[in-house]
Amino acid sequence: MVSATNPGTGAGSGPGDRLPGSTVMRYAAGSLGTGGFATLPGLVLVYYLTDSLGVTALAAGAIVTLAKVWDVLIDPLIGGLSDRTKQRTGSRRGPMLLGAIGLPIAFALTFAVPAGTPPVLAALWVLVAFVLAATCFSLFQVPYIALPAELTSGYRERTRLLTWRVIVLTVAILLFGAGGPELRGLFPEQPLVGYLVMAIVAGIVLSAGMLVATRVAPRGIPAPAAPAAPTASTAPRGRFGSGLLEHYREGLAALRESQPFRALLGTFVLQGLATGLMLAGAQFVARWILGDEGAVTLLFVALIAPALLVSPLWRVLADRIGKERAFRLASVLFLLASVLLIGMTWAPGWWILAPVALAGAAYAGMQTLPMAMLPDVISHDRAGGADRAGIFGGVWTAGETTGMALGSTVLTIVLALTGDVESTAGVRVEQPGSAISGIALSFSFLPALLMLASLAVLARYRLREHDITATEEPA
Repeated sequence: MVSATNPGTGAGSGPGDRLPGSTVMRYAAGSLGTGGFATLPGLVLVYYLTDSLGVTALAAGAIVTLAKVWDVLIDPLIGGLSDRTKQRTGSRRGPMLLGAIGLPIAFALTFAVPAGTPPVLAALWVLVAFVLAATCFSLFQVPYIALPAELTSGYRERTRLLTWRVIVLTVAILLFGAGGPELRGLFPEQPLVGYLVMAIVAGIVLSAGMLVATRVAPRGIPAPAAPAAPTASTAPRGRFGSGLLEHYREGLAALRESQPFRALLGTFVLQGLATGLMLAGAQFVARWILGDEGAVTLLFVALIAPALLVSPLWRVLADRIGKERAFRLASVLFLLASVLLIGMTWAPGWWILAPVALAGAAYAGMQTLPMAMLPDVISHDRAGGADRAGIFGGVWTAGETTGMALGSTVLTIVLALTGDVESTAGVRVEQPGSAISGIALSFSFLPALLMLASLAVLARYRLREHDITATEEPA
């Protein structure tokens, strides 16, 4: 198979080729945007709605869920758009640029609700702005996910590429997860102003990383000369509606025809739900279990510092025992950390930073390894003659979004069932013991159950290095 890469990008063209460091780092810079947008809204948006705007927990969950449902619906469409753009222009850069430019504006608007706005109107404001932000994010994220399969065909080189991406991702999680609340905290007497300043600064950083990553998108790639079968990107266009449906049919076809993709995506969705649940609950754990709203910064430092240290080790381990075995080990470690955290239900205290650190070390592997396995799945599928990288990226992003969004949704349901008391900015409330127990279990027991389920799904992934290299030998 001849690699579809442009020499001008410095991309590797064969299994043994090594990507230039500049290509690796430009690609990794995109994780400032993807990691930041995945982290900061998940961390503070529900809390912003319930504790600053007076929106009920269930309504806050509905807002996040509706925005993410929209995201899930458009991701396969953007995947088809990405494939068509590549065939027409030779690059996926156009949608990426549009998303990188639009996201900071929409993100700032999400946290720009004027003081005194009634909760219903505030909820609608946030919903519309966050839907727009999610759309811009998907325009960047979907083609970004498809790039590794085009940048190099090297099985182990993809692990190197995605390792550096996850290192930047963990930095982004720390930067946005710890720095965002710190910026907000600079305005203790004007919390809504604090949220807006946080959103503006974060939006600028998000956009900067994404704009750098657009430069790595290969250019001048010819469309496949003779695809094996019509895809969403190549099928003749009729009416607008039929074209949209074709994208969904192609996404379903990718799931139906690629067993490795189903297993990998199912695992990633379940783990995204587990980590999304913990992410959404971190601010509540800091406030109601550790007794300090600012403790969320320490939680993120405990999570990210180990992840930064061990990310390169997951790459070494993957090269020795295989990506799938290393991924399984990372998942087991995260499961162990979740089980240990159940103890906070009866004995809250700062000791929880230790299992959070273990979870951080495991999380590095849970991000690096499946993201390095996805290009392998795409290449294995491409051996059949069809180029569906954008479709795979769209379905993957839809699944990832679903998992992370449902994390916030599950948290709000637990909060509602256990008697959480919402408040507006500057108003102090006391939570009942049942609500505090719900927060603790949402941060530990429920993620543990989800990790167990993900390990069962991961056992069905059977694609190995020899399967990939056998299909990618140069013609």
